[in-house]
Amino acid sequence: MTDLREVTVGTGAGLDTADMVLNIGPQHPSTHGVLRLKLVLDGERVVSCEPIVGYMHRGAEKLFEVRDYRQIIVLANRHDWLSAFANELGVVLAVERLMGLEVPERAIWLRTALAELNRVLNHLMFLGSYPLEIGAITPVFYAFRERETLQAVMEEVSGGRMHYMFNRIGGLKEEVPAGWTRRAREAIGQVRRRLPDLDNLIRRNEIFLARTVGVGVLPAADAAAYGASGPVARASGLDFDLRRDEPYLAYGELDVPVVTRTAGDCHARFEVLLDQVFVSLDLAEQCLLRVDAVTGPVNVRLPKVVKAPEGHTYAWTENPLGVNGYYLVSRGEKTPWRMKLRTASYANVQALSTLIPGCLVPDLIAILGSMFFVVGDIDK
Repeated sequence: MTDLREVTVGTGAGLDTADMVLNIGPQHPSTHGVLRLKLVLDGERVVSCEPIVGYMHRGAEKLFEVRDYRQIIVLANRHDWLSAFANELGVVLAVERLMGLEVPERAIWLRTALAELNRVLNHLMFLGSYPLEIGAITPVFYAFRERETLQAVMEEVSGGRMHYMFNRIGGLKEEVPAGWTRRAREAIGQVRRRLPDLDNLIRRNEIFLARTVGVGVLPAADAAAYGASGPVARASGLDFDLRRDEPYLAYGELDVPVVTRTAGDCHARFEVLLDQVFVSLDLAEQCLLRVDAVTGPVNVRLPKVVKAPEGHTYAWTENPLGVNGYYLVSRGEKTPWRMKLRTASYANVQALSTLIPGCLVPDLIAILGSMFFVVGDIDK
């Protein structure tokens, strides 16, 4: 018979224990949508984590094959609904490359400005919602205040708040309204002046630091092995940004500072996102100044039925969440024969199986939120 005095209180010593399998999702408020995590728990500690995707499968890649080149844009801007402009931009760049189209200079500068404003909108959503997921409600009000300021600018120019449908093959849908560039610069100035409110509120908050520093560390080697990109990879020290390293649009004429950290933890990922907002505001403002200096059309006249010549091409862009790739195969018809998407969220979420084991259940939510993914971007 066991002497009860030899059993250490609170450790479970002397007791038979069994691991528990716990499903987080697929319908759960902590999972950013219909993502399922199959966890094996030893008490409060996670032993293993298996991300299970596919519950939200949209079939966009298959739908591309039965839509013409104008219609696929409306599908493309929906898989990552926080980065709609960037998504549609990648598709039109691939088609233009295959067709050998020269896009007017004014359209190039406008596209670059709008892409950076869309990047800010994406980041502000995560900067507000991530603290909310771990118990801080106030930052989301500051983040949405700035989002609304910029949303008004994007809505004025495109007519949409989320799915802009402003890109066209050969340029943009139409010329921007009179005085829009000035109003856009004023909005950027407002956001830049007020953004320190959000920064000061959360970056050095003691509770936020306790929940994020040293939690969910993703080493640079693992980030590279999983194909992680964007803020997640740069927070681990991977100094890679297509805007600087393989420029497209007007990025080759801009000095693009790349924000990196080396810690690779939840706090580093949050800091990269926050600091990148300041960078994108500066880039957008520079582009708008160039738009005012350039005259001319914003699109190219195309035939009623657009057909890409037979062949294939690959275009990749630095989307807000990371590298997006667009592999287009054409057989000379008005619809793509194949359009394959390489999305940032799909690559980034793979790393969860490495990050989460060993952590406690409350830390799981902090790690999950810091990976900055959109489930539609995974189940495209």
